[in-house]
Amino acid sequence: MAHLRKTIVMFATLLLFWIMLMGRLEQDVLLVGVLASLVIALLYPNGLSFFTEFRATPRAFVAGVLYYGYFFKELVKSNLRLTAVVLSPTLPVKPGIVKVRTRLKSRMGRLMLANSITLTPGTLTVEMDGEWLYVHWVNVASTDVDAATAEIVAGFERYLEVIYG
Repeated sequence: MAHLRKTIVMFATLLLFWIMLMGRLEQDVLLVGVLASLVIALLYPNGLSFFTEFRATPRAFVAGVLYYGYFFKELVKSNLRLTAVVLSPTLPVKPGIVKVRTRLKSRMGRLMLANSITLTPGTLTVEMDGEWLYVHWVNVASTDVDAATAEIVAGFERYLEVIYG
């Protein structure tokens, strides 16, 4: 039963994405989208989609909206910080790879966290290993696991825990 649910969620996610990309609901466009989505969902039943492991509760929906607000705020802050570094004549960087820990248990929650870190300028998730993420940080503020986790992970994790667990 869980296998069927995953396949249905994957199919629905792919079809929704197809419809958004095409921007039309004509019969031939829908037919191609349904066929392509079905084939992919059947070939990759354990694939991840945005809705995989999503907790469909009112609290999770609110956390989702807050998460995107937080993400965009961090995106702007990181862009401004990195711009200041690049424009500085001394180029004050201290690059390195730091080890951070996540409390997230779900695969999708961890994937969203890793992608959020990577999409934020100045950080890049280079590896995920269980509860550990290895992040390249353009300007390392601390190599201490707890301090780096608080700086890089905690803000995103606060919302992702509610959404995905």
